[in-house]
Amino acid sequence: MDRQLELRLVERLRQGDEEAFDEVHGLFNVRLFNFLARLANSRDVAEDLLEETWLRFVKHSRRLRPDTELGAWLFTVARRLYVGSCRSRLVEDARAGVLIGLWPSGSPRPSPLEEAEAGETRRRAAAALAALPAIYREALLLSLVDDLRPSEAAEVCGVTPEAMRQRLSRARVLFARQLAESEAPRLTTLNEVIT
Repeated sequence: MDRQLELRLVERLRQGDEEAFDEVHGLFNVRLFNFLARLANSRDVAEDLLEETWLRFVKHSRRLRPDTELGAWLFTVARRLYVGSCRSRLVEDARAGVLIGLWPSGSPRPSPLEEAEAGETRRRAAAALAALPAIYREALLLSLVDDLRPSEAAEVCGVTPEAMRQRLSRARVLFARQLAESEAPRLTTLNEVIT
């Protein structure tokens, strides 16, 4: 997004312009949903977190800083909501005496990622991505799939740009290793696999 356009949108949001909200929603809704669906491995969880992300955006839009980067702000909120939901689920599961694990339960409907997995290569790539530790998976999703600059992805994850570059480097190595172990054919880019 053009930075000047973004700054004008932020100013309009700060003034309560509903059309500005609609523009931002149109620009980011699909990207946020795909990020959350891939991160959570669940369409239902992603839908809930996406709704909560937009509710937070509406609630705080008048208090945005004039220089706010909308993508970084929205992805940060979405990620924090996901992390919070994982923590809540772990606490609930521990209280119930049954620790299911870090990942939310799957839904009976296929996720958008599952629907997109038409061939064997895509299924293996999706499994390789899902097998990555969360910090590496989110680094790949934010930087390569959602097209955030590494500095923006670093801001979303609350780390330094150098730490994000290291995460991306390690994530690429681990992703390639996972693909090799599953005997997937060589792929040219991660974007080609996921999209």
